[in-house]
Amino acid sequence: MMQSAVRLPTPPPLDTYPTYSTLSRKRSPPSRSPSPVRRRSPPQRSLPPTAQDIKDVDPQRAMERERQLAERLRKQEPAPTKPPTEEEKQAAAKAEYEKLLNSRSGGTYIPPARLRALQAQITDKKSKEYQRMAWEALKKSINGLINKVNVSNIKHIVPELFTENLVRGRGLYCRSIMKAAASSSAFVPIYAAMAAIINTKLPQVGQLLVHRLIVQFKKAFKRNDKAVCLSSTTFIAHLVNQQVVHEILAAQILLLLLNKPTDDGVEVAVGLTREVGQHLEEMSGPIALAVFDQFRSILHEQDLDKRVQYMIEVLFQVRKDKYKDNPAIKDELDLVEEEDQITHRASLDDEIDVQDGLNVFKFDPEWEEHEEAYKKLKAEILGEAEGSDNEEYESGESSDDDEAKEEKELEIKDQTNTDLTNLRRTIYLTIMSSLDFEEAVHKLLKVNLPVGQEPELPSMVVECCSQERTYSKFYGLIGERFAKLNRLWSELFESSFAKYYDTIHRYETNRLRNIARFFGHLLSSDAIGWHVLSIVHLNEDETTSSSRIFIKILFQDLAEALGMPKLQGRLNDDLVRSNYDGIFPTDNPRNTRFSINYFTSIGMGALTEQMREHLKNAPKPAAIMPATPESDSESESSVSSYSSPSPIILELTFSFPSSASPGYPQKIVFEVAFPSSASPGCWWAIVHEVAFASAEGPGW
Repeated sequence: MMQSAVRLPTPPPLDTYPTYSTLSRKRSPPSRSPSPVRRRSPPQRSLPPTAQDIKDVDPQRAMERERQLAERLRKQEPAPTKPPTEEEKQAAAKAEYEKLLNSRSGGTYIPPARLRALQAQITDKKSKEYQRMAWEALKKSINGLINKVNVSNIKHIVPELFTENLVRGRGLYCRSIMKAAASSSAFVPIYAAMAAIINTKLPQVGQLLVHRLIVQFKKAFKRNDKAVCLSSTTFIAHLVNQQVVHEILAAQILLLLLNKPTDDGVEVAVGLTREVGQHLEEMSGPIALAVFDQFRSILHEQDLDKRVQYMIEVLFQVRKDKYKDNPAIKDELDLVEEEDQITHRASLDDEIDVQDGLNVFKFDPEWEEHEEAYKKLKAEILGEAEGSDNEEYESGESSDDDEAKEEKELEIKDQTNTDLTNLRRTIYLTIMSSLDFEEAVHKLLKVNLPVGQEPELPSMVVECCSQERTYSKFYGLIGERFAKLNRLWSELFESSFAKYYDTIHRYETNRLRNIARFFGHLLSSDAIGWHVLSIVHLNEDETTSSSRIFIKILFQDLAEALGMPKLQGRLNDDLVRSNYDGIFPTDNPRNTRFSINYFTSIGMGALTEQMREHLKNAPKPAAIMPATPESDSESESSVSSYSSPSPIILELTFSFPSSASPGYPQKIVFEVAFPSSASPGCWWAIVHEVAFASAEGPGW
């Protein structure tokens, strides 16, 4: 019989088991699984006894301890400090500023708040720290002014530049303007114009700029640095154009580059000649001729790159066109009068000191005296008035401040015509979105037209009318309503008539027809005065095919709207007859016949009755024949006499069959005058009557 390997516990003695009477409930058998770990509550710590709980046995020792504690607390308290004096504040600020400059960052950046605080604290102008801060502010101001100069604001930037101490900061100015010119070649003419203005007042600044450009070019030429050579020569070329430096310098550079031609050297020379060529042609013709002869020989003899050869050919074409795309000085940059110009003579062979020490800060013991001297110079340059004493100076300063406060801000002018384009778009969309002419006029009156832009509204109405495929009376009614609302609009539409008649040859036939019918509607409705027709001169010399078509459509529209009798009455009114002398001329028979034939050809011969009557009653031209002069024996001078033989005048009448087609003449009556047999040929012929065939019969 097998037994279990598990050892059973030994049963306790019988007296250890409880009886049933003592048990309140039955316990479950003990589990063999491990019991969970229970978190025990931390033992409660007893609080340290306070000073009240401790009973001091020796009162004397307690008093001693309190005394020692009070002594220690008194020693730990900071001693009351005195407020720092002005000298101590200055010393602290100088030390802090020196610490910032000598830091590992090299002093290139100082936080703006810290810098303003230091500037407020350092007020000693004789100190090195104050002068260094003024130097940094001067450098920052010069760089900022040069970087924001352009064509439109150069007249405002230059006075601001003169307010800075350019005598002390001339090295900074030259370095900044050369750096700006190298980075943006398009602004080099502007920088040269600015340098020319400053050179008229401070020649030492202009001379230093020229010397540094020469040294920069020579170094770049030795290093074969084409980019720097291009920027240097371009700047020198524009300084030559502004007559800051003599043109002999440009000639020396060109001969140096073309002496031993290379691709890069010829390219730099072409760029320099393109900029300075017009000035050389005007001021030094032999130098320009020698330079172009050298270019021609290089082009024919040297083996250069195709690109460089093409550049030389383009240069010759630019010279042939007289530098129309490369003028020496643009009109907006011609700011220096000829008598104010100061021209420096510099050469490539001169010993030049570029004064590099002017680029860095140097302590000036006489800083205040030099600043005061420049203030006087600035006042002389800018035309400022200074008082004799401090009170006058202070009052002048206060008045200048008041004037500066009262001065209005400069208006920003939009040179891109964006506002004008937006205005035209608004007018066009307003017209096109209207259902009838009354709604269009109502909306257009609400459009905010800038001052001086009122002519744009009539112009846009006419342009919109001309763009239609056929004429729409909608536009004529808009123009009529505007012209009758205010005299201003009537005058503007009259001006538009003159403008469009002068430029009518620019429009195609359909647009021309719409414009003519538009103005015909305005004339027939008396929206504009008929005196506008005074600008029309109907003759062969002053009209074109387009203007004749315009006049034809205009009068046909007037005849359709008014009727021929009413139109005839308007044109024959003696009060306004003088306004139509150009249309119905009577000053010259040739112009009269041209007008008669024109109106007859367009079916309005009835308008020419007065001209026909005038031509019929006009005196016949006298025939004048020269004769041999006779000498008078009693007079010392000879008098020539002429005899005019009577001409032979014939009246010829040509009749045609009555079955001629309408529009063809049936009878022509005219006179022909012939001279005597000594001078054969026709002198003149006058047409008296022309009868045309019509559907109803012969008509005039």
